Amino acid sequence: MTRRLPPLYALRAFEAAARHCSFTRAADELAITQSAVSRHIRTLEEHFACRLFERRGRALHLTEPASLLLPGVHEGFESLERACATLLVEDGTLRLKAPSTLTMRWLLARLSLFRARHADLEVQLTSAWMDLDRVDFLHEPFDCAVLLSAGTFSNEWHSVRLFEEWLIPVYAPSASGEQPWDVSRLQQAELVHPTPDRRDWRRWLQAMGLADQVSLKGGQVFDTLELGIVAAARGYGVSIGDLAMVAEDVLLGRLALPWPTAVSSGESYYLVWPKARRGQERFERLAEFLLAEVAAMQLPDVQLRR
Repeated sequence: MTRRLPPLYALRAFEAAARHCSFTRAADELAITQSAVSRHIRTLEEHFACRLFERRGRALHLTEPASLLLPGVHEGFESLERACATLLVEDGTLRLKAPSTLTMRWLLARLSLFRARHADLEVQLTSAWMDLDRVDFLHEPFDCAVLLSAGTFSNEWHSVRLFEEWLIPVYAPSASGEQPWDVSRLQQAELVHPTPDRRDWRRWLQAMGLADQVSLKGGQVFDTLELGIVAAARGYGVSIGDLAMVAEDVLLGRLALPWPTAVSSGESYYLVWPKARRGQERFERLAEFLLAEVAAMQLPDVQLRR
């Protein structure tokens, strides 16, 4: 037997009035009159047989029953809005979220080509700084995302692995000098850290068996790979970069590789999207295009180490 719920319009008026603590502001938001909001609130009070609001002077306050009711009602309307939004998204649009360094160094140029070849499908790219790459398709306004991850995703998502992250030291070609790059020179070098926790240098040094020989103390600290790469290119030290992210600059002579060994971070870039989102063909077209671009990438000739 279905439980009898109060009218949806009355719950909507209550949620707005409770959120604003004002019948007037609720009426403005819902484009109805203040008296209509009052009537809807009375409908709910009769349904639940209790008061939902009380006035203390000129201020409107929620009663205890209203405070208990509000979280569930608010969450319920958010769920309804999200469910409706999945059907309102235009079939010719993809809203894509991607990390900032990947956007600037790899993705932006590829999406320009994609738009030229797929004029019927618009990709709206949002570049976001993420210490740990993540996306919340329930609460964020995105249809898909490119994330750096170990590949453990929700069963409700599709995922396509684009390419693996390979960490490699980079520095300015002008700083080459005559001294060969060995452990001694690396110990004396100014290390540039792309992340505050210095995890990328730590991973590379551990994989190379140098963790006990090269100190991670000191050096410049940034919060993105992009800033670390730019600092290295301008001669401020040796940074860690992603092989795919620095490939073009290395091939064009804007960056050099002091130690041509790239170490796997254990993570890869993935294109992900919800299985329940309409227009799955849009995502498949983007994934197919990006995979073709990955296959065509020219990477520097370096040793790869896991």
